[in-house]
Amino acid sequence: MYRYTAFAALCLMAGNASAGELKPLQGGSIDLGAFHGVVYYTEGVRGYQVVTTIAESAAGSPVRCEATLDEGQSLTISAPGGLNEPSKALEISRAGGRLFVTRIDTAPKLVRAGQ
Repeated sequence: MYRYTAFAALCLMAGNASAGELKPLQGGSIDLGAFHGVVYYTEGVRGYQVVTTIAESAAGSPVRCEATLDEGQSLTISAPGGLNEPSKALEISRAGGRLFVTRIDTAPKLVRAGQ
């Protein structure tokens, strides 16, 4: 129960990060279709420690991903779309000492075989 309360509180504190720049410890909300969550980062000795937490609906179990990004590195978080719908994806990248979150279209639509 505590983890859901903490996740909901973090979502409420977060700003919108669907496109734009984040500052250290500034949470931003992310939207990947049926999956919603937050992303934030801290500055560490080895690079920017990026933490992303997403869940499918408010009742879904949250999943947290962590990555350390050095200058010029990026990571992609994606969620599959439904049949004949594109996947949803975000790129989190570090450039010029800043962290950016950008919506991207990288994955093709899922279609039935023979279409």
